Amino acid sequence: MGTPVWMWLVFMGAVLTLLALDLGVFNKEDREIEIGASLKMSAFYISIGLAFSGFVWWQMTPEATAAYLTAFVIEKTLALDNIFVIALIFSFFAIPRKYQHRVLFWGILGVIVLRGIMIGLGAGIVANYHWVLYIFALFLIFTGIKMLFAKDDEEPDLSKNPILRFAKSKLRVTEELHGNRFLVKLPDAAGKVVTHATPLLLALVMIEFADLIFAVDSVPAVFTITTDPFIVYSSNIFAILGLRALYFALSAILHRFAYLKYALSVLLIFIGSKLFIADLMGWEKFPPMWSLGITFSILAAGVIVSLVKTKAPEKV
Repeated sequence: MGTPVWMWLVFMGAVLTLLALDLGVFNKEDREIEIGASLKMSAFYISIGLAFSGFVWWQMTPEATAAYLTAFVIEKTLALDNIFVIALIFSFFAIPRKYQHRVLFWGILGVIVLRGIMIGLGAGIVANYHWVLYIFALFLIFTGIKMLFAKDDEEPDLSKNPILRFAKSKLRVTEELHGNRFLVKLPDAAGKVVTHATPLLLALVMIEFADLIFAVDSVPAVFTITTDPFIVYSSNIFAILGLRALYFALSAILHRFAYLKYALSVLLIFIGSKLFIADLMGWEKFPPMWSLGITFSILAAGVIVSLVKTKAPEKV
């Protein structure tokens, strides 16, 4: 795919090492992750993702590095919306905090596979039909405008979700949790021992489905930044790897980012507009460093406004 095989092996080796350390060493036992520990974990994963940009700069080009960083920041920020949904899913299934990390860990493994398939298909389509990028761009502009003017809706009723209904119609599901197990063997009405799914497995299925929905926005967004499959996939995966830590760090303070959705809306509109701006200006492509700087500026403005607007009033 244009990138040496050994670079893919280095990338996948780093990812597998992080996953092995995560579940096999640092979080071998189920436990509730405190905010302080999750902040340290989140900082660690962000550092690894940023450090990988040094590897990209060393083996590729400064332009590729700027594209990687832009894609990493965008994917990391779009993941905030995913955190809202994950919190809702865990609340709906009443998943204790000490089991949430295990669900998110296995969810990440599914995401690595699903994103790989989506990005592989997307790269093949874009390579053969370059005009598809303009469809991606228009889709992002439309999505950004829709988000910008959308009213805050009430929390969705997960009990009516078609994926959940389908899973419950096809699986035997226990009413209660069975520790950290996704599947258990229990007797049915006739006394025969059969395999049952637990609410933990249903939560995992719903989280995988939620990521698939969010990927519909994030993957086209990255393809409008770069069509290099290595940059697209590596930036996606390194951003997602820290999603678990980010969830535990931010789930209790999500209300402080109430205005960030407007920054995300503007960001999607900007990303979608870059192709058309480049054509209008007669550029081969929108300057990567400009894209990185504008992305940071939009997101920084959204974070600052959110923190200022949601600041608790001082007691008199």
